[in-house]
Amino acid sequence: MGRFMMNTAQRLKKLNLPFWQKKTSYSEKKQKMSNHRAFVATIIFSCFIGTYLDLLFVGKQMYSFPARPFPDIFTINVAFTLLILPIFTTLFLWIAKALTAFSRILFIVLIGLCISISESFSENLGLFTHSEAWHHSYSLFGYMIFMLIIWKFYRWFHKQSTVL
Repeated sequence: MGRFMMNTAQRLKKLNLPFWQKKTSYSEKKQKMSNHRAFVATIIFSCFIGTYLDLLFVGKQMYSFPARPFPDIFTINVAFTLLILPIFTTLFLWIAKALTAFSRILFIVLIGLCISISESFSENLGLFTHSEAWHHSYSLFGYMIFMLIIWKFYRWFHKQSTVL
């Protein structure tokens, strides 16, 4: 019975030394670095767009933020544009990268729906007030366009940084 047993090959312990391990290639490192740069650039870009859109709509008195940090200094909610929006953008990019094109479009539509519904809740909490001229469909389509622009910027920046 013992002669029918097969010997299995075992990995040499010497192969676990650092110089024998698989190295990350330069192109893989460059790809990771360009992905990080694209993430950071897109997050900063989304903060700028969010801030300027808030300044525009608050200035036109389409909506206002009754409860906001530093109300004597800022007319907009800087906690949203400097804290919530970057986190939201990071999550969006992280999820959108893993989706197919069709799933990504559905995801963007779902985000628009969720945000337009959440605006009603935030109005009830007193965090947000709209003028009579405002319709929540503006938020639905506005955020869908915003997320599409953010995604396109991320893809463009990522492509540009891998070429360089």
